[in-house]
Amino acid sequence: MNPIELRADTPALHEDVYLNFGAHGPSPQYVVEAADEFVQSHEYEANARNDPYDVAFDAYDRARKRVADFVGADAADIALTESTTAGINAVANAIDWQSGDTVVRTDLEHPAGTLPWQRLEREGVEVRVVETEGGRVDLDDFAAAVDDARLACFSAVTWTHGTRLPVADLVDIAHEAGAFALVDAVQVPGQLPMDVGEWGADAVAAAGHKWLLGLWGGGFLYVDRDAAESLLPTTVGYRSVETPTADPYKFAPGARRFEVGSSNPAPHVALAEAVTVIDEVGIDRIAERIQELAGRLTDGIPAERLYSPMDPESGLVTIDVDDPEATVDRLASRGIVVRALPAPNAIRASVHAVNTRAEVDELLDALEPEWT
Repeated sequence: MNPIELRADTPALHEDVYLNFGAHGPSPQYVVEAADEFVQSHEYEANARNDPYDVAFDAYDRARKRVADFVGADAADIALTESTTAGINAVANAIDWQSGDTVVRTDLEHPAGTLPWQRLEREGVEVRVVETEGGRVDLDDFAAAVDDARLACFSAVTWTHGTRLPVADLVDIAHEAGAFALVDAVQVPGQLPMDVGEWGADAVAAAGHKWLLGLWGGGFLYVDRDAAESLLPTTVGYRSVETPTADPYKFAPGARRFEVGSSNPAPHVALAEAVTVIDEVGIDRIAERIQELAGRLTDGIPAERLYSPMDPESGLVTIDVDDPEATVDRLASRGIVVRALPAPNAIRASVHAVNTRAEVDELLDALEPEWT
């Protein structure tokens, strides 16, 4: 399969010029069908000889294994979650915070990586924000901030600028300071190669409804085996413990302690299918095509109007316009879908491998009035 064939199998891409994959990636037919077929089988065919719980647990196991292979982990180190936000919150809520503890984040984080720490601030936890410039983190500034911190949270690819942060370096700095390293990686899977082993982080939260073209509700959380033993989730259910009927209960080893109860397996069935499809196209081929198309876009934009690098590091391209909301509406009237960002006050186009050169050129043509 190639990107154009994948595009052809994705109904939402047949009419509009869709350039908002950093927010939501419309699913190809076979991803939706995989979820639909599972639901029908689970609800119509389950009986005493085909126990619905066994069917669900088999689906969980297959999805966990498929995701683990895709991100360079063991299945035991993957928890199935609803979203990136759910994964970050799961980690935040599993630490025994004390008044005076410190969390470090950057000023580039999505609300998924800011709101959990705002809540902890109300309980006496200090939150330090590392200020950045141009979507870059100064390693010395980060080291100074994390020196006595308990946890550091940062993105692998910034949603604001599309820049790639030096994840392994930031993890090393956090670990040298004795801090837990938590990575928001939601902008990575499906557009760039991802290997959590190379990053070395304690936990990595992501989801499949963006560049992977999966369904909402299909998130995942990687947790390092040793790090998992130090985390005690505050929500407990039969999927998170070794023996549900034991008193006292004992958390399951590894990441599965973050899975709770009877969540719908369908989004994760779809996630496994989406990963399989991306693998069939080839993540290296996808990354190369995204680089080409995003570069075509940045080449056509005045340099002073770019918040993102002129040489793109991802498919996320952030552009300075006078009135972002009005520009988004104007483009939408022409069937071009991008989004406005709150900070920087700009618009952002998210270019995927399933886009075409003609679509990039159509966006550039529509943007011409912004700087002429």
